[in-house]
Amino acid sequence: MEVAGYVRPGGGIGVRNHVLILPTVVCASEVARRIAGVVPGTVAVQHQHGCGQIGADFEQTKRTLVGFGANPNVASVVVVGLGCEKVAAEQVAAEMAARGQKVELVVIQKEGGSRRAVERGVELARRLVQEAARVKTEPVPVSSLILGLECGGSDATSGLAANPALGVASDLLVAEGGTSILSETPEIMGAEHLLARRTVNEGAAERLCEIVARVEEGARRMGVDIRGAQPAPGNIAGGITTIEEKSLGCIHKAGTAPVQGVLEYAEAPRGRGLWVMDTPGHDVESVTGMVAGGAQIVVFTTGRGTPAGCAIAPVIKVTGNSRTFQMMEENIDLNAGTIIEGTESIEKVGRRIFDLMLAVAGGKLTKAELLGHHEFAITRIGPTL
Repeated sequence: MEVAGYVRPGGGIGVRNHVLILPTVVCASEVARRIAGVVPGTVAVQHQHGCGQIGADFEQTKRTLVGFGANPNVASVVVVGLGCEKVAAEQVAAEMAARGQKVELVVIQKEGGSRRAVERGVELARRLVQEAARVKTEPVPVSSLILGLECGGSDATSGLAANPALGVASDLLVAEGGTSILSETPEIMGAEHLLARRTVNEGAAERLCEIVARVEEGARRMGVDIRGAQPAPGNIAGGITTIEEKSLGCIHKAGTAPVQGVLEYAEAPRGRGLWVMDTPGHDVESVTGMVAGGAQIVVFTTGRGTPAGCAIAPVIKVTGNSRTFQMMEENIDLNAGTIIEGTESIEKVGRRIFDLMLAVAGGKLTKAELLGHHEFAITRIGPTL
């Protein structure tokens, strides 16, 4: 089975061909936004990080920025830095280039201020857009796809319809030799023992339990019992009663494939098959981490509805609630509420999700892409100094 993809110099396969304007620090975000606003064919992200960070927190932010820019959906990158930040633009650009990415660099302090930095960025971005337009797709195996599995705004239908159907689609991809990433560690809590039984070795099982315990301990240090803080008010309004119930529904997204191992936030899978990434339950931070880890497509199930997308990866929205589909059809790509209504099986809807994934990989735009949703957020594990 094949799809059309962009074969990158570093060996990755892209399903989109973006030129990304990427700030390495909050102080460069406005300049990055202005460059993208002038040059059609570019996308920019903005964030609040890149300075005043230390240790593992600093390394995680740098890993996320490098991985996001090196995602194969990106043809090339203009890295924009201030010049005195902790996450140095030169280092981020060098690490992307080492992974085979085409990178140009703009440093605001070296350019002589905002206006000159924008002018330089526009000049570089225009050239990169022209170069990207010359890159054509070619047939590539479906096994080259990495799928991010996300859920958010869950309700009682999520664990009964949309998530199990997505699990079927994930199993179909893994059976073709592809890769899936299950995220959101807090939403595994209470069901981690079920996933642990599916790991390929004891080390992976221990690691899975460790990341769940780490989240619970982090909440305790804040004086919060996470089992009392979840499910969220919106989940409860949607019919979910406990965090265990939410987690049992959440892990259905992962289908039935064996779990190969556990990834740190924004870490690339170390092989094919199903992986678990340690991300927060925060939807946008979770999607950003999986895309920085190499996911080219995300399928996002939502019972209550959400508009969230991603600047460089298509996000396919699926709901198991037909009322939500009718209310937010401009945001939702596929209605799995037919499972609740009894007119389609989980397996049939799962096949429909898989077929839609292939169509999107071949160029079909998602609702989030059509609406220009470019959400981006990096999770933090340390204080700002």
